Amino acid sequence: MSCSLLPFCHFQDLEAARDFLCPYLRQSVDKSPNWEDDGWGAWDEAETQEPVSLYVSTFITKTCLLSKNLFCWFNLLSSFHVAKTNEELSILYPAAVVTIDGFSLFQSLRACRNQVAREHTTPPLAYKKWGLQDVDTIVDHASVGIMTLSPFDQMKTASNIGGYNAAIKNSPPTMSQYITVGSNPFTGFFYALEGSTQPLLSHVALAVASKLTSAFFNAASGWLGWKSKHEEEAVQKQKPKVEPATPLAVRFGLPDSRRHGESVCLSPCNMLAAVMMTLEEFFTGCYTRTAIRMWKGYRDAQIGWIQTVEDLHEREVAQFLVIYAPRRGILEVAVSCYKIMGLNNMTSQGWQSQTYQICLVDPVSGSIKTVHVPFHLALSDKKSERAKDMHLLKKLSALLKQRNGNTSFCLNFCSQALESILASERVPLSALSNITQTLMDTLKNQEFLCVDEGLLQFCANKLKLLHLYESVSKLNSLSVQPSTPLSDNDLAKLLRLDEKEFARLQTLLENYSQENTQTTIRFADDQDGILPVKMFLEYLECEKDMILVKKLDEGEYVALGSFFFWKCLCGESSTEEMCHTLESAGFSPQLLLSLLLGVWLYKEKDILDEPQSICCLHTTLSLLSKMKVAIDESWDSQSVSPWWQQMRTACIQSENNGAALLSAHVGHSVTAQITDSMAEKKFSQTVVGADTDSWEALSLDTEYWKLLLKQLEDCLILQTLLHSKVRTRTTRVSSLQAEPLSRLSVKKLLEGGKGGIADSVAKWIFKQDFSPMILKLAQQKKETESTEEPVEIDKNVSLENQGAETELLHLAYQQFPCSLELDILHTHCCWEYVVQWNKDPEEARFLIRSIDHLRCIVNAHIQHGIALMMWNTFIVKRLSAATYLMDKVGKAPKDRLCRRDVGMGDTAMTSFLGSCSDLLQTLMEADVSSDEMQAPVLDTEDAWVSAEGPISIVELALEQKHIHYPLVEHQSVLCTILYGIMRFSLKSVKPLSLFDSKGKNAFFKDLTSIQLLPSGDMDPNVLSLRQQFLMKAVSAVVQVQCTAQKARGLPEEAPLPAEKDKDWPALALDLAQHLQLSEDVIRRHYVCELYNYGMDHLGEEAILQVHDKEVLASQLLVLTGQRLAYALLHTQTKEGMELLARLPPTLCTWLKAMDPHDLQNVEVPISTTAKLVNKVIEYLPENHGQYSLALNLIEAVEAISS
Repeated sequence: MSCSLLPFCHFQDLEAARDFLCPYLRQSVDKSPNWEDDGWGAWDEAETQEPVSLYVSTFITKTCLLSKNLFCWFNLLSSFHVAKTNEELSILYPAAVVTIDGFSLFQSLRACRNQVAREHTTPPLAYKKWGLQDVDTIVDHASVGIMTLSPFDQMKTASNIGGYNAAIKNSPPTMSQYITVGSNPFTGFFYALEGSTQPLLSHVALAVASKLTSAFFNAASGWLGWKSKHEEEAVQKQKPKVEPATPLAVRFGLPDSRRHGESVCLSPCNMLAAVMMTLEEFFTGCYTRTAIRMWKGYRDAQIGWIQTVEDLHEREVAQFLVIYAPRRGILEVAVSCYKIMGLNNMTSQGWQSQTYQICLVDPVSGSIKTVHVPFHLALSDKKSERAKDMHLLKKLSALLKQRNGNTSFCLNFCSQALESILASERVPLSALSNITQTLMDTLKNQEFLCVDEGLLQFCANKLKLLHLYESVSKLNSLSVQPSTPLSDNDLAKLLRLDEKEFARLQTLLENYSQENTQTTIRFADDQDGILPVKMFLEYLECEKDMILVKKLDEGEYVALGSFFFWKCLCGESSTEEMCHTLESAGFSPQLLLSLLLGVWLYKEKDILDEPQSICCLHTTLSLLSKMKVAIDESWDSQSVSPWWQQMRTACIQSENNGAALLSAHVGHSVTAQITDSMAEKKFSQTVVGADTDSWEALSLDTEYWKLLLKQLEDCLILQTLLHSKVRTRTTRVSSLQAEPLSRLSVKKLLEGGKGGIADSVAKWIFKQDFSPMILKLAQQKKETESTEEPVEIDKNVSLENQGAETELLHLAYQQFPCSLELDILHTHCCWEYVVQWNKDPEEARFLIRSIDHLRCIVNAHIQHGIALMMWNTFIVKRLSAATYLMDKVGKAPKDRLCRRDVGMGDTAMTSFLGSCSDLLQTLMEADVSSDEMQAPVLDTEDAWVSAEGPISIVELALEQKHIHYPLVEHQSVLCTILYGIMRFSLKSVKPLSLFDSKGKNAFFKDLTSIQLLPSGDMDPNVLSLRQQFLMKAVSAVVQVQCTAQKARGLPEEAPLPAEKDKDWPALALDLAQHLQLSEDVIRRHYVCELYNYGMDHLGEEAILQVHDKEVLASQLLVLTGQRLAYALLHTQTKEGMELLARLPPTLCTWLKAMDPHDLQNVEVPISTTAKLVNKVIEYLPENHGQYSLALNLIEAVEAISS
């Protein structure tokens, strides 16, 4: 059971209330129990001499009672000065609030007490009943009291209610304010105007009504003679009347459907109210009706207020909020501005001293604990430090003037004064030690009963810390003769490495330090190894004979460790004396090891710049390991020592991999040294004269060190790769690519699962925006080195400017042959790019690059799975939105509509549709190829077998089901159609109208499911729409080709990225096949469009693919006639008119019927048209009806040419 937080007056006034209501219980003073002395059961044991009588009863309402409160509030009319106090009993019902004036209730109770002895009737009870409206539920309430609005608030309220032309009275009205908590709104403010309703005298009204009724019936019965005793009793037993409530609408409220109020607690001055809610706690102003502050993490908390009077002259009163959080088991008091709440400076002069305290009731032990807060804590914000000090100084002066002061008060003041002195930054160390020692001596010389053991222990602990600070500072200030620097060979022997291993370690650390240089800001007065005594005392605490470190953040923890060990690590202080001093003071070896590693790992840059610090770390670690309880005496080579496991855990969690790797080497060396020493002692008696210098004793800890060294080396190489300097690029860099990569640690890689390493490299590749070919080049580094000329990858990437990146990638491949296998890396890159594209769909190049990586995956099983995951996770919803938008508008939608429905602009959506088509095409190819190869076997490096975490992307891809090929093909057709509409801005095309009902229903379904697809003959109307669409598309393709040909000599516009590999004429033929159209019709239309735009050389190539050349010849004959008609009839030259007169009449009539306006290019040379006529003659049979017309055209062309 948790404790309860209650106002102390609930207990303090129990005896007074009992004596007033039950005077017979106070007659025997000697025998009356006192709960403060005898405990809670004393009242139960007392025998009452007289039965308790009912003083007064009133029937108010039929509903159940929710809560009742007794409010004592000040009459705050215009200022904080108290004119008088009022008391009121307020009772909350589900739909009403009943208020009873305190003075009236007191008079009624006193009258009732006098009348009970004489008769059983009770006097009437006056009350007010308010019906609260416009609130869903009310669970608690508070009566703020009588108030008067300021003129500004009066005008504001009138404007809100009556509008612009509202009128106000000259004198603001007086009203009673009520605050409710519940739901909708969770906090409501009600205002009842004084005089708007009269107190309800329920008993008086009922008595009058009863007497009138009785008189009437008595008279009628006497006249008529049918009066009976039974009817007279029924009249007397008539139920009391329920008085109606006066409606009261909510004036203001704080609405929030998610929050529900639970309780409300008013401050002593009634200016503020604390509200507990289901989600958190917040603070509101009673007069401003606004939420002042809100906190999280105080669910199920209890709240109360404390009122503290100034000790000197009782001129000021301060109030504090007390919060008891039972879930966390803490009691918090507001002591500074907005640290918990902004109440610290809310003081008022001229208040009458009121008893308003809080107590904490423990139901388990039955104890009651009161909470006392010194007044000066109300002045504890940064701006009131001087006021706080002045307050304490005045209190000290008043205390010194009193010869016989209160002993407990003196001790309390001494404790606060000592805390303030120790927290000062300006008091020197010697003064702090003298003050603490003097106070401690004074306490020891007092009488035993007057000694405060807590204060005495506090002084002893602080004095111990001060002496320790003095000793450590003295050791840090002493200069030590620097030792001779060790050579590389000596350092290698110290770390138990050979020359090659040490050289490799140096190379790795040099590369790491170059790529991972972090710029730090240092000020001129910042000095390592120096810690102010104020912070030293704040960081440490004494518990019995031990010294513990409080819960600190990383910077504070490192500062404390630097104070102890940084001079030792730099070789500027005696390591032996420092370790002895700290051990004697009461530090545990485990705590010292944690502080040492914290400094070492944090100051990585300084460590890497000074290799001699390795020797200092080795010495310090050896000394710490020799301390008592550092290494368990029962430890042997077959068990894991918690001491070394603590050090390995720190290295695993550190993100400073260079310092962690060095500390792991030192730890391994010291462990091997201790293990060898133990083995020598064990076998010295059995193996006499054996040479043990060339062998190393095996232990379980040594094997764990070797595993950690391999993991840290891998992590170091990976960290060097990920934080290598970004190459300079001419292309635009996205904000997503500019985000810094997080630093790695062994712990992160182990928790990242089997795909964590590849995922980290994929993020780096995305940041560098490398081409997928670079990944392959890094794997084939040796082959590319023999190539003299740079191998061109794309227009922006070549092997020459990728030497550094390929070198780092090649090194990572060697370190992680399984985790960075090429297919696995391409898979993670593919997924990383599509994830980043989903964050910003405007970056269409990210989706294109993702599909490029997808196509580079060799294993069809992985390629199939990752493509299907991309489709289901990122593509299908946007594609569905794009389809329905384009079908709705019947054309390529504008940019605004694309952004509204699809979430990207029209240009990005065009590229997106092209990428969708490529994705589905790759998916179908992978499905076919997967039948011809086996699924891959995923391996992991031995050092990372223990990795546990989320399942990798590759494993998820291999778990995907096989697709239903016809359904994917059906979806691919739609994607190609949509892409064509957007790419060429086609109009009057509804993409879904090109499919029947079966085809429409099959779109956007699960690609692994079996759907009912179109089969058999298609509706002729649908076929006609399909043919019209394809012809529009082919015409648009030829138009784009013609435009590009004309602008060939000019700067070309940047083409769409997804268009680089698209062969639209081939795509049109492929669509014709899937849409059940004649491919030859599309070919003939393509040829005619080429000639129509004057690209006869391309038309001659395309003719070779046409099957029905006779029909094509007839179509080209018309196009030839249009060209001649334009040359003869529309140029209006003299030579043309003469030539036209010499032509046969039939040919002239036919030429005049031609419309040259259908030609897209009329500036075609006559020699080119002559070649076209020869093609027509070649493909037309002699028995064709237009063969003679074609012969006449040859003569006409020859005549024009001559």
